[in-house]
Amino acid sequence: MAKTYKTASRAYKTVARSMNTRVTPQSQKVPGKDQVMNNAGGAVFQISKWDYLMRFLILGSEGGTYYVGEQKLTRENAKNAESCIREDGKKVVDMVVEVSDAGRAPKNDPAIFVLAMAAGLGNEEVRKYALDNLHKVCRIGTHLFHFADYVQEFRGWGHGLRRAIGRWYTERPTDKLAMQLVKYQGRDGWTHRDLLRLAHPHVTDEKKNFALRWAVKGSEGFPYSLAPDVIDPLATIWAFEQVKKETDEKTIVNLVTKYGLPLEAIPTEKQTKSVLAAAIENLGITALIRNLGRYSKEGILTASSDETRFVVSKLLDSDLLKRGRVHPISVLTALMTYKSGHGMRGSSTWDVVSKLVDALDEAFYLSFGVVEPTGKRILLGLDVSGSMTSSFIGNLNMSARAASSAMAMVTARVEKNYDIIGFTGQGRGTFHSTSTRTGWGGGNAVSQLDISPRRRLDDIMEYTEGLPFGSTDCALPMLYASANGLKFDAFIIYTDYETWCGDIHPFQALKQYRDKTGINARLIVVGMTATEFSIADPSDKGMMDVVGFDTAAPNVISSFIRGEF
Repeated sequence: MAKTYKTASRAYKTVARSMNTRVTPQSQKVPGKDQVMNNAGGAVFQISKWDYLMRFLILGSEGGTYYVGEQKLTRENAKNAESCIREDGKKVVDMVVEVSDAGRAPKNDPAIFVLAMAAGLGNEEVRKYALDNLHKVCRIGTHLFHFADYVQEFRGWGHGLRRAIGRWYTERPTDKLAMQLVKYQGRDGWTHRDLLRLAHPHVTDEKKNFALRWAVKGSEGFPYSLAPDVIDPLATIWAFEQVKKETDEKTIVNLVTKYGLPLEAIPTEKQTKSVLAAAIENLGITALIRNLGRYSKEGILTASSDETRFVVSKLLDSDLLKRGRVHPISVLTALMTYKSGHGMRGSSTWDVVSKLVDALDEAFYLSFGVVEPTGKRILLGLDVSGSMTSSFIGNLNMSARAASSAMAMVTARVEKNYDIIGFTGQGRGTFHSTSTRTGWGGGNAVSQLDISPRRRLDDIMEYTEGLPFGSTDCALPMLYASANGLKFDAFIIYTDYETWCGDIHPFQALKQYRDKTGINARLIVVGMTATEFSIADPSDKGMMDVVGFDTAAPNVISSFIRGEF
């Protein structure tokens, strides 16, 4: 009889606990809250379809997540994008243009993909609107080739699409068109010849006609010579053809210098050390960052070379970084690759120049623009779980785990009052919370991290990658602060939203912290993957979701913490 009574008591207690709106296990939905189950089995909130679209535009879906494969994640995001297009396609196009034009995303591919969807799946008005904005999203030849590859999956090559592709060529100034034709000759199985034959653009300008004829017919379509000392918009194409025929290194150097030829216009077999050194000033900032390893391998970038001083000055030029739409994650990737002294593929190795590593470290912060400090007390919580290690930012071979530590530094660098903890495994010096007690020891845990802006980013990321895995209980930052009498005005958590463990939901822990301390603390959740979930309660105006590695994120976070919205 006693056993039966004991069993019944436990059952009543379990049911009562599941109905508790103040303390609910994260694996269960909170009564009265509109929650869904995430891919890891945790009860979370579902974000709006528009916020979901924004995550996709900024983070993409390459590599998938720990729980969801790349194909499935892309398919889910595509279905959501299609739903948004059906509801308000022009709003979708505006979002695509804003994200792409401002350089808010690490890669432009998601924006191009969604623009192609709108151009193919929208109604007549939306399709026209998407094609009218083609040049704002597809700014270079490579983008145009991507678009052509995507759009034909959603529609045929009708008059509207052909006309839009044609305008991409005809509405460009002739000199800039010539550079595009030379620099980006083909990608994804497409060439300018293919697109021009489909588009059949009509041009009245004789020199622009020459350029387009050259793109279709090659050198036989360019019987052209330059007049001495005359600025000619076709000079890039003429010089490119000359370099292809030239064998004298000094002459090639002169052509590269005089006509500003990019690396893409120089045949690989003619890219000698002298030619590469001459071409370095013709590289755009993105290409410059991408080729640091190669230039170091060739012995051009050394500790005391003029070329190194030139590159450092470019990396530290915040206006140039902004104009070039250099994304912080691209700088971070370059930093980690260059500092390693070897390429990601192949056997290329080089001597690392510390001045360039330091400049890349500074360029990462500069690429976010000016971030205004809040003057508030902030606790940063980094998800360093296994799922974050298996999730990647775009297709840039960088884990969300490492990237989140770098992004946290943008806030830490401008703030005076902050602390940083990570969701690490159990062990000495860790704080954990269980259903029976709170204290220091084992279980789901957080630990203080040895991270500060005084350390270089590459060092911070290596340190973070080496931390022990732990289950992610996103309520722990608030519980940790409460248990230790710590006063914070805001909590910032970097996570992939694939969380499920813990005896209390994060929004419940935040409410308890507010009640106990009297501080109307705010919670910012920084999502590092393009899923549709959130741990922030949308009904609480003191909680906010932010897309990880959105270049606008640090200032949005600062404004929110300051209470400006």
